[in-house]
Amino acid sequence: MDIILVPGLWLDASSWDPVVHALRAAGHRPIALTMPGVGEPASVSSDIGMADWIDAVVREIDAAEQPVVLVGHSGGGNVVWGATDARPERVRRVVFVDTIPPAPGREISDLPIVDGVVPFPGWDFFPDEDVYDIDDETRGRALAQTHSVPARVPRDPITLTHESRHGVPVTMLMGSYDQARVDAESGEWGAYGEEYRAIADAEVVRIGSGHWPQFTVPDRLGELVVAAVDR
Repeated sequence: MDIILVPGLWLDASSWDPVVHALRAAGHRPIALTMPGVGEPASVSSDIGMADWIDAVVREIDAAEQPVVLVGHSGGGNVVWGATDARPERVRRVVFVDTIPPAPGREISDLPIVDGVVPFPGWDFFPDEDVYDIDDETRGRALAQTHSVPARVPRDPITLTHESRHGVPVTMLMGSYDQARVDAESGEWGAYGEEYRAIADAEVVRIGSGHWPQFTVPDRLGELVVAAVDR
């Protein structure tokens, strides 16, 4: 199975390196992506938006010989859900890593722009529940792997037009949430809850980590992705 791995904001393809060995060992072909404009100055990246990131994934889907699995971490969840909307018949399963399917017309986040791009804001920007399990050594190593992202990408609303996306099976690998908690709280999520409940086959699996399991518990994340793909 081709497994297309989309990193979250500020990360590139190398962020999946601790995970891909488990996918290869299970007989799959991981394809880790670096999204357009990552690490580029505003003079190069100012015109790049969410649609361009989605198109980059769609090109990989179209190039594959068989239907694929899409994996998106954090803001990458918006990207893989947009690609699923574009090619629902070519996606076997979508795996969200500590994020949820976006609702139509919603954005990732209104993040600070510096010199025309969105830089990594630093670990102190995030709540404790996201970073509690990242030790100092891992923080330093991961920080060296971060890059700016195009200013438009986090703020662009996502366009979702095909209801058939709801027929694609979804696995949500969540840092601290389990199925019961998601089901109980999704009624308070507004349009996001409506999108989640519209999915015909959606499962939630708790990782037991913060927001960056590829850095803190990569072996467990790899095992969970493989298990989701095998289903």
